[in-house]
Amino acid sequence: MYLNISEQQLVSKNALATAKEISQQPTSWQKAIQSLEPQQEQINRFISEFLALENGRIVLTGAGTSAFAGRALAPYLTGKMKRRIEAIATTDIVTDPNEYFAENSPTLVVSFARSGNSPESVAAVELASQLIDDCYHLVITCNEDGRLYQRAKDDKHSLALLMPPETNDVSFAMTSSLTSMMVTCLCALLPEEFHAARFTPVMTACNHFLSNSLDTMTTIASLDANKVIYLGSGSLQGVAQESALKLLELTAGKLLVSFDSPVGFRHGPKSVVDEKSIIFVFISNDPYTRRYDLDLLQELRNDNQALSVVALTTDVDSVIAEGAYVQIPEFDGADDATLAFPFLMFAQIYAFTRSLSLGIGPDNPCPSGEVNRVVQGVNIYPFTQ
Repeated sequence: MYLNISEQQLVSKNALATAKEISQQPTSWQKAIQSLEPQQEQINRFISEFLALENGRIVLTGAGTSAFAGRALAPYLTGKMKRRIEAIATTDIVTDPNEYFAENSPTLVVSFARSGNSPESVAAVELASQLIDDCYHLVITCNEDGRLYQRAKDDKHSLALLMPPETNDVSFAMTSSLTSMMVTCLCALLPEEFHAARFTPVMTACNHFLSNSLDTMTTIASLDANKVIYLGSGSLQGVAQESALKLLELTAGKLLVSFDSPVGFRHGPKSVVDEKSIIFVFISNDPYTRRYDLDLLQELRNDNQALSVVALTTDVDSVIAEGAYVQIPEFDGADDATLAFPFLMFAQIYAFTRSLSLGIGPDNPCPSGEVNRVVQGVNIYPFTQ
């Protein structure tokens, strides 16, 4: 049984792989962290060699969900490492490499890739090496046979970190692959703060959340909404973007889905809200940022335009308690990078449940083939400076 649904039922609904991959995440994180331990000295040496270079720049990249891993981590890593860290999708790099790599400064390209075979992901790595003299590559991937992993083995300025085999998700949407790669990135770049001892309570709390919050999420998913909006500040805006994509993917585009920051939402996008809208607000644990999140939460509820405005939070105060909320237990004091993991799991489960409610098979929501697990039909053209 996965997500409180029997395997037989999941098979009949074309949903077994997705349900299993969502459920396995805490265990997969533990395996990913453990797999880094024999490599820790090599990882530290590789990262230290790059960090010793002056004016170094770190680019987090990937395509689709893999790009949003970077969006969710870049603001947090910038604050922690006090360095230039940018999230740039491979889909942007391949079309405008001269703009994104205009500055020939030492660069560490961190590539997130489930398969490592997306045409843009491979091309972005090659373009970076072509345009930047001191270019290092940290490849975080789930597929040992992928082109990115194989390329890294033969390049002295590259290091590849392989995720547990089960995270090479066989379902359409990335779930355990995404979060396992995010954990690995945090452990590689911030080894003093992210390691097995630090992350064990996170895994325990997320398992508890999986076991005890499914009824609440099923109730929310039963609401008849055709517009779903995710809002998050800082790193949690990247989480909101990935949450929106997950719902869009698993419901085969049947719903209008969007994301924004709580403060940015007032500047036009808020006009989309009506009586068929659900708004999810990811409440930051940073005391300063949280004030802005709560201001908008209260405003949206006072507007009384949406079908429901749901706060996702670790701490329930008087403002949050005035309306619908989902509490993430045992995360008091967690920073927003850590909070991203239960928030992403919530969004995955909501998307999965909503998909089933629409009669769509989450394992392959687009059986006609217009959208594929590994993107197809992309032409990569040679680039000449």
